[in-house]
Amino acid sequence: MQTATHLDREHCVRAVQSKDARFDGWFYTAVLTTGIYCRPSCPVVPPKPENMTFHPSAAACQQAGFRACKRCRPDTSPGSPEWNLRADLVARAMRLIADGVVDREGVPGLAARLGYSTRQVERQLLAELGAGPLALARAQRAQTARLLIETTALPMAEIAFAAGFSSIRTFNDTVREVFALSPSELRDRVPARRAPGDGTPGTLSLRLPFRAPLNPSNLFGHLAATAVPGVEEWRDGAYRRTLRLPYGHGIVALTPRPDHIACRLTLSDLRDLPVAISRCRRLLDLDADPVAVDDPLRTDPLLAPLVDEGPGRRVPRTVDEAEFAVRAVLGQQVSTAAARTHAARLVTSHGKPLDDPEGGLTHLFPSPEALAAVDPETLAMPRTRRTTFTTLVRQLADGTLHLGVESDWAEARARLLDLPGFGPWTVDVIAMRALGDPDAFLPTDLGIRRAAGALGLPSTPAALTARAEAWRPWRAYAVQYLWATDSHPINFLPV
Repeated sequence: MQTATHLDREHCVRAVQSKDARFDGWFYTAVLTTGIYCRPSCPVVPPKPENMTFHPSAAACQQAGFRACKRCRPDTSPGSPEWNLRADLVARAMRLIADGVVDREGVPGLAARLGYSTRQVERQLLAELGAGPLALARAQRAQTARLLIETTALPMAEIAFAAGFSSIRTFNDTVREVFALSPSELRDRVPARRAPGDGTPGTLSLRLPFRAPLNPSNLFGHLAATAVPGVEEWRDGAYRRTLRLPYGHGIVALTPRPDHIACRLTLSDLRDLPVAISRCRRLLDLDADPVAVDDPLRTDPLLAPLVDEGPGRRVPRTVDEAEFAVRAVLGQQVSTAAARTHAARLVTSHGKPLDDPEGGLTHLFPSPEALAAVDPETLAMPRTRRTTFTTLVRQLADGTLHLGVESDWAEARARLLDLPGFGPWTVDVIAMRALGDPDAFLPTDLGIRRAAGALGLPSTPAALTARAEAWRPWRAYAVQYLWATDSHPINFLPV
């Protein structure tokens, strides 16, 4: 499926007629006779092909004057996998818009982060997505507003503020225009609405959709097995962690369910809701298209049995790229337990304390600025690794090195390789889990080489890299399947 301006009409029509949910979020169907737009899997009788037009984004549908379908709720479909597959200008811009940059910094701020002019950014987004950055951000605000209207009993004025609207009037007009219902009418359509926060101020319970299948074992197993005490924990069937957010902080609990991820968010400032949701989706790789990933990997006869045994593996990522880079350095040439111990000491000494009435979380992970002020002599690690650590956190703190959703993957890799103590393994694991590169590969990793040898794949880094050329652009997912052959706790859903 293409997401450029020229969508393949024949494939789009076929997906709509078969109600294929795999394409939800890839494109949207606008119906000329009704003036509504739908996801491909909409349960209603499909319109005649001549009455269908196709758009690459919900914002483009709204720009063209179409309203969201009340049956299939296209605004709640998973996001397009394209934005996590690519590192070009449009993909990086979409990741930043999802992270709330336009609402906080405006289009000039978006352009500045990308290193392009405002005009260039607007032109490329309009060409590929049929909508500019303001329209795309507006569509996201409308989706957030609907979420709060339907899942909380918060006053409408608070919802408007939390969703990023500048005024109550703009909030009312946007909701009515996008959903053909007033905010009050949207709320009245939900028969059983829970009280705000379930008794905890600032707490919301949400459902995060994904494309099936999703294999939760390595995804949640990895996060739980490597959890830093005080910042992360596995409790009552949920992965819980603290979040540093633009307006405050938060705590999230994520629980795997058969058809969604249950997400319980407690926020100190509700304006952080869209950003928190976006980061949780990135953490769990929920916008991935598992069919698009798994089918090419199955073409390798030695990899195919692993894919067939546990399809839908995701790449466990992060909610904070700088945090993950620090933890990658702490984990160099030590066991998982030792890496957790090193990180926990930093958290206790330099992290920002917070309260967690529902569990055992105690701190935010220390910011690069806080870590740059640490006396290197107090760090319980070899001198060479101290140099690696201090160089990394100083460059993160002063902006010399920036790791974020807008990062150019090739440029970030080059900058990381220039740092002392950064070899290919460290750079690739950061590229895979922090930057989100789906093609990052770890041919020197001991677990990967052991798994390759057991399967009959080449086990030397050079030969394995050559064999893995056929797995592009999904080598990061191949890593998950290879790791899963081991009995390490990262591969098992905690009990």
